Amino acid sequence: MRFDLPLLLAAAASAPSADAAGPPSPLASLASATRRAFLPRSVPLRSLGTKRHKADAESLALASALASCLSKDGAVAPSAPLSARDVASLPSGGGIAEDVALLSTPSAPAVAVDYVDLVPLGGASPDSQPLSQAAGLDEVADAPLISDIEMLSSMLAEVVKKENPRVYDLYTRFRKHGMDRAADYDDVESFEAMKTLARDIGPHEARDVMKTFSIALNLVNAAEVHHRMRLVRDGEGFDGDKGRAEVHVGPLPMVEDSIRGTMEILLEEGVDPDKIFERVCTQKCEIVLTAHPTEVNRKTVIRKYRNISEILAYLERPDLHPFDRAEALNGLRGIVAAIWGADEIRRIKPTVQKEAAGGNAVIESVLWDAVPSYLRKLDAQCRVTLGKKLPVETAPIKFASWIGGDRDGNPNCTPAVTLEVVTHQRLRAAKLFLGELNVLYSELAISSRFSEEVEELAAGIRDSFDKKEKYRRVIGHLRRRLVRTIKDCEAKLRQISNKGSDVGISSEHAVGDLAGWEDAEPITKAEELMEPLRTIYNSLVETGFELVADGHVSDIIRRVAVFGMTLVPLDIREESTRHTMALDAITRQLGIGSYKEWDEEARLNWLQSELSSRRPLFRIRDIESEEMGLGPEVTKTLMVFKVASELDSESLGAYVISQANTASDVLAVMLLQKQFGMTAKSGKLMRVVPLFETLNDLTNSPEQLETLFGITSYIGSINGKQEVMVGYSDSAKDAGRLAACWAQYTAQEAMAKVADKYGIELTFFHGKGGTVGRGGNPALYRAVLSHPPNTINGRFRVTEQGEMIRQNFGSMEIAQRSLDIYTAALLRESFVKRVEPKKEWRDQMQRVSDLSCASYRHTVREDPRFVPYFRQATPELELGRLNIGSRPAKRNPKGGVESLRAIPWTFAWAQTRMHLSAWLGVGDGLRSGDEEDKRILREMYEEWPWFREIVSLISMLLSKTDFSITKNYDELLVDPSLMSLGDEVRSKLVETRQAIIDVSGTEDISGPHIQLMRASSMIRNPYVDSINVVQAEILKVLRSMPEDDSPDLTPELALIKNVRTDALLLSIKGIAQGMKNSG
Repeated sequence: MRFDLPLLLAAAASAPSADAAGPPSPLASLASATRRAFLPRSVPLRSLGTKRHKADAESLALASALASCLSKDGAVAPSAPLSARDVASLPSGGGIAEDVALLSTPSAPAVAVDYVDLVPLGGASPDSQPLSQAAGLDEVADAPLISDIEMLSSMLAEVVKKENPRVYDLYTRFRKHGMDRAADYDDVESFEAMKTLARDIGPHEARDVMKTFSIALNLVNAAEVHHRMRLVRDGEGFDGDKGRAEVHVGPLPMVEDSIRGTMEILLEEGVDPDKIFERVCTQKCEIVLTAHPTEVNRKTVIRKYRNISEILAYLERPDLHPFDRAEALNGLRGIVAAIWGADEIRRIKPTVQKEAAGGNAVIESVLWDAVPSYLRKLDAQCRVTLGKKLPVETAPIKFASWIGGDRDGNPNCTPAVTLEVVTHQRLRAAKLFLGELNVLYSELAISSRFSEEVEELAAGIRDSFDKKEKYRRVIGHLRRRLVRTIKDCEAKLRQISNKGSDVGISSEHAVGDLAGWEDAEPITKAEELMEPLRTIYNSLVETGFELVADGHVSDIIRRVAVFGMTLVPLDIREESTRHTMALDAITRQLGIGSYKEWDEEARLNWLQSELSSRRPLFRIRDIESEEMGLGPEVTKTLMVFKVASELDSESLGAYVISQANTASDVLAVMLLQKQFGMTAKSGKLMRVVPLFETLNDLTNSPEQLETLFGITSYIGSINGKQEVMVGYSDSAKDAGRLAACWAQYTAQEAMAKVADKYGIELTFFHGKGGTVGRGGNPALYRAVLSHPPNTINGRFRVTEQGEMIRQNFGSMEIAQRSLDIYTAALLRESFVKRVEPKKEWRDQMQRVSDLSCASYRHTVREDPRFVPYFRQATPELELGRLNIGSRPAKRNPKGGVESLRAIPWTFAWAQTRMHLSAWLGVGDGLRSGDEEDKRILREMYEEWPWFREIVSLISMLLSKTDFSITKNYDELLVDPSLMSLGDEVRSKLVETRQAIIDVSGTEDISGPHIQLMRASSMIRNPYVDSINVVQAEILKVLRSMPEDDSPDLTPELALIKNVRTDALLLSIKGIAQGMKNSG
């Protein structure tokens, strides 16, 4: 029996006990027992039984029983213990009456129930979401978070006070002013006091205060990571006394953006369970890890903050002994002290190899265990909800990487680096699987009852000590093959890097008694490992050992299905002009003209001719010997294809062409692949993915696909499948947020129609990066559902970068929650009834897009004051000192804003709390003096999920802006002749805030800034405000000091400058942590 009585139960659960020291309130006991059986969401009490929250007769009976305990205004009324008659009157069938009877007895233990105000079914679930998506703090649900933050802050304060009382005094004074300002943003005195304090602070004190605030914000983030999962457990009615969720709690949380909640919704909507199951088994979501430099923390420090989250969870164990609790608290203090003592500044710019190692570390330390754990839960949920077992090889989530293959504007990502990264990934995968098989070998000491297939497989293995234990015989052979794989990878790495001491003995501990590995064949394909594991699994099931099969064997099979023998396949990304220059050099060498100077038609004709020809363009050895004289840059481009052609096909994913704008850009890569033997026939053809990222490229993208799909030879080589990448950050930098969003929407619609016309299966690859400033959306579930209709169809590829990787996959629980949201979103999207925008909505959106684009470009491109203002008002020029990525900040070092990468563009504006890149032009687009325009915009917001999500995201970013903070930067840093532009921009900010509020229809009478405040800002602003004020002063002083190569820079001044530079870098890190979406 299903009930839908959310708020009533939550309200009842919030009832205080009659006496804190006495027995629990019967009402609270009743609510505690019943809430666990129901969907854990709160709805207004008055909405029970209404259209949105229908209740059946039994639900209403229970509602009546509970409501009798409530006063007219919804407060909990005093009540006597429930009688046997009261219990008997409750509906039966779900174990409710029995639970109530149990909990109503005097011996029943007290049940602590937290009231979590969740939105109704059909809305978005905030459990486990970052606080940036919460409208405000819940006094009850968020109380443990505040308590954790206060505890961690006190520990940090103790360390700082002991180390440097003066720094402690400054930190506490700044924080007090920040708290006062957060309590009342009209309190000018607090802000002025903060500015005065910042002016008087010395260089060493500034550095240590900035370090303290940066650590404090990281501690807040660590506490929030734990709190997100606490909310999920609380929403499940988790019973701390028994350490497990009790009645009707499935393996996954019962919230809308979980597979469990989504399945329930679909079943209630009448969707056939078989169709739900089929979609779960066939949908594919691939998460692509990138090294885009927005993770400002060092890897060693990240591990410490992860440990803090884990200890916070440990401290909540109900059975924790006081001694163990004291030990854990001391451990926390030790970690905080160690963080304070560490150098948080990355002194050396990371290499591509280091970035790749960081990506691999996320997989090894978290995802390697999180993925099979989540898939076990998904399987269990399918059995419970749909009555079907998930095939063990099903992998609805996969991972890929750009780290080591993204050479767009990064001269450090060479062909040799790509080869080294891929080899390292194979090495790590082989070592991980060897460790798993070592465990499996010890577990499967079964000496009888084998399937014929296992008998046959074991018989083909010679020289094994395992005679009777056939599973061990097979596993032992696989172990020897993995050791050989490890040895081969290590030998290749020695050859590449000449670092024998680093890799030469790394596998010796794993070899042990695995004699004979020298004669074994290495494992290169995932199927070589999967096939014998599949045989073992099937044998165990057939011979009555199904429970054994569903244990470690299943986990290893799932890992093979998701990670393969490469850990993650590597995408290659290169700029289209690089291919143009390479082909131009080749055509000139061949004496047939300049490819670069040909028009599009001439290029297409020549490319098609060469693709159908059997004759190669040149001998590959002539490239290696440099006999062709093509130049170092062209040779480097061509060598990428040579390296790719020598790698196993499973090592590589897509070949992404950035700044793609013509069909010839795609055919050029196809031809270069063909030259190096990478064809569909050889099985080594990489799928070629054009990246459309500017407004014009997006607008013209359907025409380019039409051209490509009209080429017979191209259609014949892609096997009916095409992938297209949509650029979010660069298009927003090009045209502003609203115009970019509308171009992305209409382009995807149109491209989907072209693909459908030619019978091509189209997959969109979304270059969102994860962060809001680059097109991402923390409310992932809603974001997926708001995509244009018929553009996902169970296939979704998206990038995750920098700090978003840590935020979404930094711990086991959070990683599993993120995987669950991705899987649930794709499932729901396949069945949800999509809202097709009306013609008047499209017309309105085009008007908004045109106006916002014109306004944005007028400021950014046409106003001669803008570039110097941007460079003076933000730390853009100083960001390069942060050493957070291997790539240069600009594609063209001599270029202006147009050549600046989207990440530092967004990062710089986030630092000053202006967030201009997220909202500039939005206000001009949304504002209208026409009442009909206003009506349509309100209708769009209320009825069109895509538009509502865009407005909500902009609203969230606007909540992080701060008028006074940005003005302070201008007053300290900007030339008087440019300050008028700052005033104009801030006026636009105020207008944009009001425009967003007008469209969303809020009736709150408070000012636009306060209305847009979010829970995250409420917690973090007292810290971030102080950092901003000090950072502005640091920038002012640093910019007045002599340049590093100036004779005026004395040794004493150089020392002071270095200290102030460290303070600046720590302030940048601190603000990035406070904003939580830096780039």
